[in-house]
Amino acid sequence: MSSADNFADKLNKLHEIISDLEDMKDCISTQDLPSAINTIKEYLKKQDLVELNIGVTGESGSGKSTFVNAFRGLGDEEEGCAKTGVVETTTEPAVYLHPKYKNVKVWDLPGIGTPNFKADEYLKMVQFERYDFFIIIASDRFRECHTQLATEIMKMKKRFYFVRSKIDLSIEAEKRKKNFDLKNTLDIIRKDCENGLRKIGIEDPVVFLIFGWEFGKYDLNVLQERMEKELPQHKRRVTQHETSNKCVACLQA
Repeated sequence: MSSADNFADKLNKLHEIISDLEDMKDCISTQDLPSAINTIKEYLKKQDLVELNIGVTGESGSGKSTFVNAFRGLGDEEEGCAKTGVVETTTEPAVYLHPKYKNVKVWDLPGIGTPNFKADEYLKMVQFERYDFFIIIASDRFRECHTQLATEIMKMKKRFYFVRSKIDLSIEAEKRKKNFDLKNTLDIIRKDCENGLRKIGIEDPVVFLIFGWEFGKYDLNVLQERMEKELPQHKRRVTQHETSNKCVACLQA
């Protein structure tokens, strides 16, 4: 095949990919209202079938496994829960189906920066690129490892939520001070995380504060509501990312 023919073949493949994305728009524009509604319903059904892999990452001991359980509506000792403990318990990525969100897999990833998962080897060891969306868990002030994780996620053009866990421990430590103020303490914790994220280019960071064991407090419900609301968007991005990869592969062929 000549270079001209090869280039033409690539253009044809790209045209097919783009056409797929425009099919629904064109179809709806020529249909009556009931038919258009049915077309949209079929499209939404297909989107619902898209698999979303959520990687829960952060430092070892930050409460990732406990969060995975709470996010799925389970306690740390219930059947099907992620293993938790006072020492490193997650030594390889472990996957759990979300009981409420269809085709959503929650991955409990090992902690970054341990002897088993050194920071400079972590991304490769846990196959970081395989996940579609991330939740970064931090149990203390914003650190270099959080910068590393967030920066890598942005490089992949993917999204994440940032969770500051174990708020109860920080509150108890601050209570020793005479001028303790709960609202002020929570504001300081939240702003520390927000400022860390702004420094790496996130203009409007959203940080969720999570209580160590009483998950009804603070932001877990807010996070779950946001996830439910944004789930269709996250799944659409999976499809868009796959389409983009097809385009790149087509051009490189």
